[in-house]
Amino acid sequence: MRILFASLLLAPLASLAQGYTSYFTGNTTDVVTAPQGGLCLMGGATESDPAMVWFLQRAAGGDVLVLRASGSDGYNDYFYTDLGVPVNSVETIVFSNASASSDPYVHQRIQQAEAIWFAGGDQWDYVSHWRNTPVDSLVRTAITQRNIVIGGTSAGMAILAGYRFTAQFGTVTSQAALNNPYAVNVTLDGSPFMGAPGMDAVVTDTHFDNPDRRGRLLTFIARSTTDAGTPVLGIACEEYVAVCIGDDGIAHVYGDHPAYDDFAWFVQANCDVLLPPETCLAGLPLTWDHGGLAVKACKVPGTITGANTFDLNDRRTTVGGTWEHWSASAGVLSAVPGVAPSCTVGLVEASGPSWACVPTEQGARLTGLPADAVIELFDATGRAVPFTAQRAQEAALLNWSRAGLVLLRVRDGATQRVFRVVR
Repeated sequence: MRILFASLLLAPLASLAQGYTSYFTGNTTDVVTAPQGGLCLMGGATESDPAMVWFLQRAAGGDVLVLRASGSDGYNDYFYTDLGVPVNSVETIVFSNASASSDPYVHQRIQQAEAIWFAGGDQWDYVSHWRNTPVDSLVRTAITQRNIVIGGTSAGMAILAGYRFTAQFGTVTSQAALNNPYAVNVTLDGSPFMGAPGMDAVVTDTHFDNPDRRGRLLTFIARSTTDAGTPVLGIACEEYVAVCIGDDGIAHVYGDHPAYDDFAWFVQANCDVLLPPETCLAGLPLTWDHGGLAVKACKVPGTITGANTFDLNDRRTTVGGTWEHWSASAGVLSAVPGVAPSCTVGLVEASGPSWACVPTEQGARLTGLPADAVIELFDATGRAVPFTAQRAQEAALLNWSRAGLVLLRVRDGATQRVFRVVR
């Protein structure tokens, strides 16, 4: 049986009149260490101890800061002593209102932390308290300049996505989102916030199996494709599952599989099809089908060792994962067994064994092409982009006028590659 951990209330170090309460455990003298960076995303129920060990180890013995807008000191002893990873201190700061975002003490604690953890709660509290404040900018600076490790559970995981569900008007069920992708409570925000590494084009979801949230994650990805022209990657954790991502872009999945059905999901628009939703409009049920192949979902079991993985660099290589095809027709979700995408679209540009793509001022140069290779150009929503091509032997020089991101697809029989090019 799984048991939620709890901790006794410590005496607060700051008063509610200041807009926050602080709970401190450990050495009050700051230490400066060399954290290893990284990101830990947790599904929202009991913490995965092995994932939390991973998180604390990357703080390199430094100071751990927990930020939250409800609750108290439940993480202090858990982080400081229970997991057996030495750290200098653990401090929890509970925000009671937005005024604490301007408090110099809060700023100092963020600047001195080697690890920051965002607890669960209501993600709208976090967004409304911290967006466009020093808390937001200082966390981003700590990530980019000091390489701190960050993570969060439930609402804390939600806010670390570059494209996030804010819950400003409450939660939304899968069926409600599928029935109306633009319902008032389908609140999505892609403005800069927190700057979690590798999360710019990612939407997250938590408590994924309680209740079933596949439909709303599919809707979130459809909305990003429709609104911004760029399909995001969905990363979802079931309640007892954590995903830990290091600098190598490999996501390790922690849980208690096979004793429990613990899975993380990695969900993306099918780059082999590369087409936007057929119907994603206010007041109408979502249809994103394309023959049942609209979306690819990789289901990765979480284990206590984190041995099962998903490679965010190409978004198709997995250890232990299985693939499904997802689609929606008139608001009805379909999920059937599938296969990995044949194209590679992720954190790095794709290339085949002999195919290469080099951006130029006017477009791109392809080399190593077979004589019969077919070249196609699309924007991020799947619409064709006009271009000209000068081909000579195994090379092609492509020119186009469209600015921004385009997807360049090269096909040779059953083999194809997709390159991301920005100009």
